[in-house]
Amino acid sequence: MEKVKRLLNKNLIEFEKRFSTLLDGQNAVLKQVLKYFLRSKGKQMRPLFVLLSAKIAGEINDATYRTASMIELLHTATLVHDDVVDDAMQRRNFFSINAVWKNKIAVLVGDYLLAQGLLLSIENEDFELLKITSNAVKEMSEGEILQIEKARKLDITESVYFDIIRSKTASLLASACSAGAFSARKDRKTAEMFREFGEMIGIAFQIKDDLLDYGYNNTGKPSGGDIKEKKMTLPLIYTLQQAPSAIKRRIIYTVKNNNTDHDKVAEVMQYVREFGGLSYAESQMMLYRDKALTILSAFPDSEERDAMEELVNFTISRNK
Repeated sequence: MEKVKRLLNKNLIEFEKRFSTLLDGQNAVLKQVLKYFLRSKGKQMRPLFVLLSAKIAGEINDATYRTASMIELLHTATLVHDDVVDDAMQRRNFFSINAVWKNKIAVLVGDYLLAQGLLLSIENEDFELLKITSNAVKEMSEGEILQIEKARKLDITESVYFDIIRSKTASLLASACSAGAFSARKDRKTAEMFREFGEMIGIAFQIKDDLLDYGYNNTGKPSGGDIKEKKMTLPLIYTLQQAPSAIKRRIIYTVKNNNTDHDKVAEVMQYVREFGGLSYAESQMMLYRDKALTILSAFPDSEERDAMEELVNFTISRNK
């Protein structure tokens, strides 16, 4: 990520300064929660995509910083709400907000973050940017509901899987890139190209997450979480397509009834490796990575484009 850091160093410092001003609550509990969030925040990948998209399309400006803040507020709000829905106790090796302050506070903090993003755009009349990001909220909600619905029956096909991750994960990266480009060059055609680019890399990003859950490439990330949560991801879906009927029934029974049994989960993960689930998912991840880079190649060669290519490759080579 050397090119990205070198190119965006000053912009990231400015973004951090502006973003922190949006996380200053008016009462003691809210201040405490927001301060805790700032300590535990992640790599802020989505603001990087916003800033680089703007640089490729034109120049970073005030609207770009607002866009990056809106995307990060939206992303954080969905993570807080997801932890409540999933009853998750940890987030990025920290206790989740709901683990420390319980569900009611967590839901309200998520709402507060969403409201801050809305106010930021409305007060500055960034209505087109608000439209782009609001569409992401809608699609993410639809994707999450579809995944919950299908998890009950474990009948997710590969086609449905891609529908889910296109909505649940890729839509936010698509919005980040589209809104970032539009903030710099108010041109809908350019914004649409960046939306398609962001969607492709967002799909690749999610497939990488699915691979990491299976301990792909011997990473240190805990494995088997998706099976324990009855999530049908691409490695498992492909395995069920390839496995003999008896093994397929055994896998489905384990996911439905023994998904907390460590040995049984390990057995399913071994089947996924044996029947090519990981290698197939990797090939699909690379396919979508290549689609994203093809779209990016339509823009003139530049230091900014090189940095974006580096960021794209980082999303599929990361170990967590």
